[in-house]
Amino acid sequence: MTDGWTDQKRRTIINFLVNSPMGTFFLKSIDASSISKTADKVFKMMDDIVEEVGEENVVQIVTDNAANYKLAGQMLMDKRNKLYWTPCATHCIDLILEDFESKIPMHKEIIASSKKITTYIYAMTGLITLLHHYTEGGELIRPGITRFATSYLCLGCLNDKRGGLYRMFTSKQWKDSQFSKTKDGKFVENIVTNKDFWKNLIICLKGAFPLLKVLRMVDSDEKVAMGYIYEAMDQAKEEIQTSYNNNRKSYQPLWKIIDNRWDKQLHRPLHAAGYYLNPILH
Repeated sequence: MTDGWTDQKRRTIINFLVNSPMGTFFLKSIDASSISKTADKVFKMMDDIVEEVGEENVVQIVTDNAANYKLAGQMLMDKRNKLYWTPCATHCIDLILEDFESKIPMHKEIIASSKKITTYIYAMTGLITLLHHYTEGGELIRPGITRFATSYLCLGCLNDKRGGLYRMFTSKQWKDSQFSKTKDGKFVENIVTNKDFWKNLIICLKGAFPLLKVLRMVDSDEKVAMGYIYEAMDQAKEEIQTSYNNNRKSYQPLWKIIDNRWDKQLHRPLHAAGYYLNPILH
């Protein structure tokens, strides 16, 4: 498995991990700053790792879903026809959530408004104190597994603290404070006290939360996700449909985004084999 990140010197570092029945182990790190951009070089890097580990010991290699990795993965399978390249399920689901935000206007607007609320409050100690008072120590930000999962988890936190936020921005303490007189303060107050904002926030959560459950499953070590992801994605789609009361106009745009990513990226032979051979599902 590969895990790429950028260090403080802006170098592209790729960690190689080995997963087996004994657990997941770190193998090595590579400075891939001059490698990661082209498929040929990525293929050479992955092929060298397979050679080092031993092809007979490798069932699949898992990377992110970038085009260069996809092409390199195909090149690797062409050379070594007994192993599989598989795109990272976590990354794929994160891309689905990214598409929700970028391609569905309501999601884009609500997430932008939620970020305005959290950024404004957490920028000033006085407002954090006021928030904790009215939410009984609650927080509005919850770190997620991925970048876009965090955006939707933040919506969930806002919804959970809706009552406290409303009391905060309608309280005498707020009205008498210097914050309520500022342009940003008035803007955030209008968001929090707007019923349409909360109604639309819930609509967004209905579409995203089923996928967050799948994301937790594929990122968990509790069970091997390979044999469950087909079923989990189908259940997520059904849950989205049900949450929108089977209103095709509401759920179809989400389904289209899911299917587009699924068919192009996660519709893989090993996932199908895992589903077919899973005795719990048949």
